Amino acid sequence: MEFDFTTVLDRRGKDALAVDVIPYRDVTVKDGLRPIPMWVADMSFKTAPSIVDAVQKRLDHPNFGYFLLPDAYFQAIIDWQTARHGVQGLLKEHIGYENGVLGGVGSALRTLTHEGDPVLVHEPTYIGFLHLLHDLKRTVITSPLTRDEKGVWRMDYADMEAKIREHGIKVAIFCSPHNPCGRVWERGEIERAMEVYARAGCTVISDEIWADLTFEGHRHIPTQSVNEDAKNRTIAFYAPSKTFSLAGLIGSYHIIYNDELRKTVEEVGHATYYNSCNVLSLHALLGAYSPEGARWVDELRTVLYGNLRYVKDFMETNFEGVSMFLPEGTYMLFLNCRGWCDAHGVPMDELLKRGVEAGVIWQNGADFGNADCIRLNVALPFSLVEEAMQRLKERVFI
Repeated sequence: MEFDFTTVLDRRGKDALAVDVIPYRDVTVKDGLRPIPMWVADMSFKTAPSIVDAVQKRLDHPNFGYFLLPDAYFQAIIDWQTARHGVQGLLKEHIGYENGVLGGVGSALRTLTHEGDPVLVHEPTYIGFLHLLHDLKRTVITSPLTRDEKGVWRMDYADMEAKIREHGIKVAIFCSPHNPCGRVWERGEIERAMEVYARAGCTVISDEIWADLTFEGHRHIPTQSVNEDAKNRTIAFYAPSKTFSLAGLIGSYHIIYNDELRKTVEEVGHATYYNSCNVLSLHALLGAYSPEGARWVDELRTVLYGNLRYVKDFMETNFEGVSMFLPEGTYMLFLNCRGWCDAHGVPMDELLKRGVEAGVIWQNGADFGNADCIRLNVALPFSLVEEAMQRLKERVFI
């Protein structure tokens, strides 16, 4: 491989939430084991060298005053979206900086809804959406994603339509690719969902932060691309942060084609006076959305898919009653452990605790709306993934 995905980084004390925080009260890692960070959705790889080079080059100039986003920023996004996702007709005016995808979703919600208004989300649901909706005092209405006879997560269009009609919903949050389920929605699935939203006059907030991390046989279809109505009904959010592990630098962007919708969303965002780009984030994006960055992502996807397949095969082979859908995108697994827990008389809370005590820091699926599941991040060097699986075998699923 051209790039390094095998070095185990010591992230302790390096501004890394993933290793400096254990998200469970009164549970500690036993026996002096080093925690393996498999919870929060960032990666434990070195980021793309093109990003480090771009940031370092900017650091060589010793002044960091006010600045405007250059045309190169917008052109890099246009070129990336065109090459990676087949987007056509994207212009500079359609793109706007956001300090984060959740911040952008918040601006859109404040634009389109009021306190108490219902908002539709699929369940399981990304935990950030739930926290945001709670903080904004919006009413969360969930429509379940369910696994079909082949174990594939599917939307329930009839349920979506019924919930929208029952609650008078005018705004829906759509996650594509889906976190935590790992679905990369097919064009026909997105079209059917958008037909449901269109019949009800729903504006769609589409979180597409995982767009670049899809695997062989699956390609991200931008929600706005499926038809002209979807193009004008949808506020889409993207970022290089998940793709390149740049969450600590902050920096996302929206794509809004509808002039009126874009104007109202941007007015709310600008009114906060916080929504401005960090100069190092600018240069990080330019380094990421480069030919070398594209090659790095292609290698990363191969590494991630190998890790996902290994964990799925290992757990389902060794731990009868554990099942999971092999993600088509993202680097998160959503492990259903209910069968194993019931067979062994172990409550889910106890299983979660055992994992943390063994230094496998994973995440409670109940926080995402499914108490039978555990969310597991496999974006680590394979040696750490192997070690984590051995710890689970020897210390947890016993």
